[in-house]
Amino acid sequence: MELLVDTAFDASVGILSEEESKHCISVMRHKVGDEVNVTNGQGWLFKCVVVQANSKKCQLDVIAKIEQPRPSHHLHMAVAPTKNTDRFEWFVEKAVEMGVGEITPIICQHSERNHLRTDRLMRLVVAACKQSLKFYLPQINEPRNAIELISNATEEQKYILHCLRDAPKQHLFNMVSKGKSSLVLIGPEGDFSEQEIETARLHNFAEPTLGDERLRTETAAMVACQVVNLKNKL
Repeated sequence: MELLVDTAFDASVGILSEEESKHCISVMRHKVGDEVNVTNGQGWLFKCVVVQANSKKCQLDVIAKIEQPRPSHHLHMAVAPTKNTDRFEWFVEKAVEMGVGEITPIICQHSERNHLRTDRLMRLVVAACKQSLKFYLPQINEPRNAIELISNATEEQKYILHCLRDAPKQHLFNMVSKGKSSLVLIGPEGDFSEQEIETARLHNFAEPTLGDERLRTETAAMVACQVVNLKNKL
């Protein structure tokens, strides 16, 4: 199955965006009469037929509109941007393929990078949704201060992963409950500050572990994403 992602797609009009028109006609090589699948990233699958193969303004006839089931849980990953932007972008791409629902870059007291291009991240999200056949586009938020996010978190399950070993910790897998919204915080290379950890404690964040290995930021984020998703699929 091939999937086109056009967040502004209007089934009553049937015209693809210029970017997706180019992808449909110039990359996928579709012609008049071909059947194509389109999603608007809001849970709808539109089954269509190409009626005008224009690489700038592809016209489709929508023959079926099918609402797809929502994911069983909402996973919000709040991750400090890495010094090397490529590593953070790698995480975003893989997390989308895994089924993350929301990503927020967080600016921490030990952060080495404070800026990210969220428009570029959204392009990665769209490409990853095409690859993994996702009908719901994850939400990509603008960078937020870590303490501000911690103080205003509303998810049912809240976790902060840090390297401070001041007490025995349970593995994240054993703490996650199925079907609930989760927020997982992953800090920068220099870890969360004591103030950030203490603020998380005051706001009832659990402090799990991913094991004995010391992981890079993007690796820890990817492992945590996998753990939460796996627990929800068992």
